[in-house]
Amino acid sequence: MPTAEQVKALAKAHYGLNQEKFTTITLQIAAHEAKIGHLVLADELKKIIDNSRENKPKLNIIDNDLQGLLIEAQPTERLSDMVLKPAIFERIKRIEKEFIQKEKLRRHDMQNRRKILFSGPSGTGKTMTAYVIAHELNLPLNIILMDKLVTKFMGETSAKLRKVFDFISEGNAVFLFDEFDAIGTERAKDNDVGEMRRVLNSFLQFIEKDDSDSIIIAATNNLKLLDQALFRRFDDVLHYELPSESEIIKLIENRLGQYNGNYDLMDIVKTVGQLSHSEISQACNDAVKEAILTDKKFVEKEMLIKMIKERTSVYRR
Repeated sequence: MPTAEQVKALAKAHYGLNQEKFTTITLQIAAHEAKIGHLVLADELKKIIDNSRENKPKLNIIDNDLQGLLIEAQPTERLSDMVLKPAIFERIKRIEKEFIQKEKLRRHDMQNRRKILFSGPSGTGKTMTAYVIAHELNLPLNIILMDKLVTKFMGETSAKLRKVFDFISEGNAVFLFDEFDAIGTERAKDNDVGEMRRVLNSFLQFIEKDDSDSIIIAATNNLKLLDQALFRRFDDVLHYELPSESEIIKLIENRLGQYNGNYDLMDIVKTVGQLSHSEISQACNDAVKEAILTDKKFVEKEMLIKMIKERTSVYRR
């Protein structure tokens, strides 16, 4: 059986989303079980690892013209790792369910929702949701860097965008247009330029014509800036918000894990202010690291408050 240290290491690798370390420890346990004669268990553990490697989504070969515009990712995040409002949670599950059963929908002349717009403040889970959907549907994730698409290729952005959509049509993957504000701004804005109008018009045409099996996600921090013509091109729009009090408590409990101290977290909630999910998680991580470095068994209340105040102080400058 695994030693206490191995069990703790497995837990740390799991909650730290360190799949490589988790695999290494599992193989060490399998080797130990084989050594003491538990051959069936050792073989089963190895098969689990081998199957997980075989079932990893296959990445598409990226055209040289798109190098620097696309980032390929192998996500490991799960929906159960996120702290979301129940309504958002259910709508994400619906996207996944419809994708899994898309052939059933097609037999009834219906299509699964696969063109999705995420909106909300930075750090509230939009990008992580794209990772979750890709992981749970066993699809590769391709992130389109919108800022580079605009700044690096000014004058040929529409042509590059066509290549991106050609690439989308060739594969079965999740494509995330992050920082979508870069091209999605209303065409009537006074500070708009002709190039951006052409790019936005191109995007509207490309996404409307796209009939691939890929899931296309656009993420924006400011929904009000987007051109109204965009909304009818998407099958669904999900609005993310800053965490509620109950969500803050759950976030802190999840991030502190075994380092959670025996104190009332409502006192902590009062100090959070307008911090996002991501910022709260980072503050908790900072507090856990401090506990580890000072040989504490749990995060002290004062330390957690200090780390949170360091984050909130940024907004008072």
